[in-house]
Amino acid sequence: MSQNFSENKTCVVIGASHGGVNFAFSLRKEGWEGRILLFDKDPVLPYHRPPLSKAYLTSADAIEKNALKSAESYQKSRIELKLGHSVSMVNRSEKNITLDNGDVQAYDTLVLATGARPIIPPIDGLKEASNVFALRTANDVEQIRKAMNAEGSQKNVVVIGGGYIGLETAASLKKLGANVTVLEREERILARVTAPEMSDFFEKLHAANDVAVLTNKNVVAITKDGALNRIECADSTSYEADIIIVGVGIHVNLELAKEAGLEIENGIKVDQEAKAATDIYAIGDCTYHYNPHYDRFIRLESVQNAVDQAKIAAAAICDKKPVYNTIPWFWSDQYDVKLQMVGLSTGYNKLVKRIEEGAANKFSIWYFKDDELLAVDAVNNAKAYVLGTKFIKNKNTIDQLKLADPNSVFKPANLILE
Repeated sequence: MSQNFSENKTCVVIGASHGGVNFAFSLRKEGWEGRILLFDKDPVLPYHRPPLSKAYLTSADAIEKNALKSAESYQKSRIELKLGHSVSMVNRSEKNITLDNGDVQAYDTLVLATGARPIIPPIDGLKEASNVFALRTANDVEQIRKAMNAEGSQKNVVVIGGGYIGLETAASLKKLGANVTVLEREERILARVTAPEMSDFFEKLHAANDVAVLTNKNVVAITKDGALNRIECADSTSYEADIIIVGVGIHVNLELAKEAGLEIENGIKVDQEAKAATDIYAIGDCTYHYNPHYDRFIRLESVQNAVDQAKIAAAAICDKKPVYNTIPWFWSDQYDVKLQMVGLSTGYNKLVKRIEEGAANKFSIWYFKDDELLAVDAVNNAKAYVLGTKFIKNKNTIDQLKLADPNSVFKPANLILE
């Protein structure tokens, strides 16, 4: 039996979101018999994060209904939850961590699943403004709900940032009855993550749902008039808000890794087994890892990547010699639209849009680099998502003319070029 399976070994996991939780259960499943300790500063039983800006925000559910695993599941798998505890230091030479209360915990294997935190931009007056929220934790959602339910007239909400989190939150708050305005400083929403065609579609979708999406709006200051906020933009326009949502991006939590002397390059650099150094692994949003399909290092902010890397790290620790080789995928829900994305469109030089006739808001955008299919964005179109995933994995060459023709048969036999 490998020494990694020994009962006197201890694995410490820092971070109890999707990556950390899935790793802990995967490690036990792979045969680890020693202790597994899961630390997180969030005091709440670990929960699903994607619904926070969507279904959870618009419901009245307690966060327990959104839990990743039940409390009993951790007990059954002998996973020790250490919630409400921040880790202040990793001591590699001594193989231990120090907590914010001064306690020290030794480890044989350490897993960093430290994730990311919202960027709070240095906008003049933002700290003094009323009802300002990011949306990253269950507590953020609870505070937004309270602000929305406070006595008074219909709430005016301004969302700063037109990325997926900002747009999902805007759609959810509109469903709750707010007047919503989205302010994006770039020339178009979703500018860093998708094609102009998709940006245009979502801008029109929000307009159709009476949400104002305004671009080229660089917020420079916020002033208060009682409980009301006035948001000033560089172009001299201003907007009133009872509630402000900040969704301008994230900072990767790399402080512990940097202080521990791990290699940092757009994240914690790990190998194909999610290994960062001897007896130290890293998984999820905080990692910079090699993707064999795209033949380059990438950092992904996605649940899928966190879960996949969790399984890889668990198998590697138990001497299974796995290799990470996954096509990234993502999704976003806004109003009655489900967007499913697969692959990475970076570097595309051709774009094919396929419209499904007879169906409203059902289409797909296919990103190519010459003849290579890189990625697919599928709107209310699960078939396009499934086929795109298959074509990307198999490196199939696609007949782009047939793909663009809504009357052509949407099947592999008709689309794949020999």
